[in-house]
Amino acid sequence: MRYVTNLPYETKEEEHVTIPMSDGVRLSAHIWRPTSSDQEPVPAVLEYIPYRKRDLTAVRDSVHHPYLAGHGYACVRVDLRGTGDSEGVLRDEYLEREQEDAEEILAWLAEQHWCDGGTGMMGISWGAFAALQVAARRPPSLKAIAIASFTDDRHADDMHYMGGALLSDNLAEAGTMFAYGTCPPDPAVVGDRWRGMWHERLENTEPWVLEWLRHQRRDEYWRHASVCEDYTSVRCPVLASSGWADGYSNAVTRLLGNLDVPRKGLIGPWSHKFPHLGEPGPAIGYLQELVRWWDHWLKGVDNGVMDGPMLLAWMQDSVPPSTSYEERPGRWVGEPHWPSPHIRPETHPLTRHTIGPALDATAAPAEGGAAMTVRSPLSVGQFAGKWASYNAPPDLPYDQREEDGGSLVFDSEPLTEPVEILGSPSVELDLTVSEPVALVAARLSDVSPDGAATRVSYGILNLTRRDSTEFPEPLEPGRRYRATIPLNGVAQAFPPGHRIRLSLSTSYWPLAWPAPKPALLSVHEHSSTLTLPVRPVDEPDEVASSPFGEPEGTPPLAMTQVTPPEERWDVKRDLIDYRSELDIVKDRGTVRFEDIGLEAGRRAHERYTAVADDFTSVGGETTWTMRFRRDDWDVRVVTSTRLTCDETDFFVDATLDAYEADRRVFSRTWNETVPRDLL
Repeated sequence: MRYVTNLPYETKEEEHVTIPMSDGVRLSAHIWRPTSSDQEPVPAVLEYIPYRKRDLTAVRDSVHHPYLAGHGYACVRVDLRGTGDSEGVLRDEYLEREQEDAEEILAWLAEQHWCDGGTGMMGISWGAFAALQVAARRPPSLKAIAIASFTDDRHADDMHYMGGALLSDNLAEAGTMFAYGTCPPDPAVVGDRWRGMWHERLENTEPWVLEWLRHQRRDEYWRHASVCEDYTSVRCPVLASSGWADGYSNAVTRLLGNLDVPRKGLIGPWSHKFPHLGEPGPAIGYLQELVRWWDHWLKGVDNGVMDGPMLLAWMQDSVPPSTSYEERPGRWVGEPHWPSPHIRPETHPLTRHTIGPALDATAAPAEGGAAMTVRSPLSVGQFAGKWASYNAPPDLPYDQREEDGGSLVFDSEPLTEPVEILGSPSVELDLTVSEPVALVAARLSDVSPDGAATRVSYGILNLTRRDSTEFPEPLEPGRRYRATIPLNGVAQAFPPGHRIRLSLSTSYWPLAWPAPKPALLSVHEHSSTLTLPVRPVDEPDEVASSPFGEPEGTPPLAMTQVTPPEERWDVKRDLIDYRSELDIVKDRGTVRFEDIGLEAGRRAHERYTAVADDFTSVGGETTWTMRFRRDDWDVRVVTSTRLTCDETDFFVDATLDAYEADRRVFSRTWNETVPRDLL
């Protein structure tokens, strides 16, 4: 990244500005704005997240907020209530109070003497969720949003559930927020009130995984703040981006296809990162794109930002399987709108271990032929990677050949010409199963001539949700059903000599929680199909080969690494007791923020276990340690959440311990049971 200091506007910053809410709670904001805005007001851009602006996101914030401020904007970074230096308690994600707070913040910003009355919202992940959800509420000052790595559907396409199946990221993210939501504010900011504010958080927090497990169906809990419930509610322009390695690769095209406002989409090869910090690369000059976006929609500059394709997507070239890539080779392609006129669905029948020639689009499905069967071991899924890759530690799926050993596998013939896909593949199965609750995982892979298999996309379906995630129904063993499994969207090129592989399994642990019992899946050939969104190779790309500038931002905040970070991703198998384990460590070490004299440490440890093929032996545990230290102020929070099950229930065992120096000042334990609901 290129760091720049010579910007159009001289800037000033205010590190702790309190914004009053209507219920008396005060939220903490960090503001960067042009010095001239005292006399010449500018638009304000809000980023609104719970991840601690004073320390844990301070370095990242210092790269992009001063940059945007230096181009003529008041950039405002606010900690959600109950996080960082804001008052109150954070009880769950995307609650009505959170969105009301955001509306009040925007109204406050619009009234400031340095703001011209117009506002925007930006962010990645939670910040993007917040911006999209608030846009649907139509606050009067909000003129545009720019969002990255988000969803418009909180149940069908978030880290909680996929196809009605429970994701392990449901536990992992709950562990993250259990830790972040119980950290204290900084005494250097809030003064002697810090201890009272901290204990209010400690005493009023419970593990969020409990609430998320209480809603295993698509109900009003998930419909709230899911913009897909009413796309017409969004009336401001939207710049939406994500990455193919991210868990949130699908919502960009859904917004492009369903919104009726000025909109642009951008999907690169990235994991869960801002595009200017994109990994795998190539990263792009995203902040320059934001300046153009805000200039047009907040300042009325006629700069052509809406010219060109509606969607820019990175068409990924074939690569060997790896858990991490520094760069993904490929090229940018552009689509004039979405759905694209360039994409044609090609449907292929599944025959005895092969993917057949494409069917005529008007042809009716063939009558089902012989049944092909699979009952997958629990080991299928150990090389699946994370639902949402962060590329640290290396967390992308590895070579799929070992996974394929426990799967039903269909291969195309070696390709004689290149094939490129852009969009969401889908699998339609004519099937029977042996149990009333079962899931199917479908994986699409690029198989090289030497046999190595790189996963391209995948999808999961809890078959009890085959017709409805709101009103699931148990399966009748032996009865034939039709079920459609959508796979994650992707842009992928398959070269000549390679094969396209579809793999079906009845488990995908630990990425997804297994059914109560192993199930025998029977798939009927000919009447089961794979549909690929094919983009003809000779289709013009409608975009320059390098449509973006080099990533740039302002110089990052000074920080010293006091103790080294640690990253680990270990797959273990004990062939005596048949215990398998995925052990993940993401330890940021201890860093010192030189400007405020604060040391902060974060360590996350996830462990997922199973024994043999006992589907009720699976368990997941996430443990976090958060520590903050300055002079004689030394505080630590340790949280642990363990999720296990039997055939009828989930069991949650959690602990929360808080320390001042080495003295424990708070401790609480939870032991809860949540019934399984056809899951």
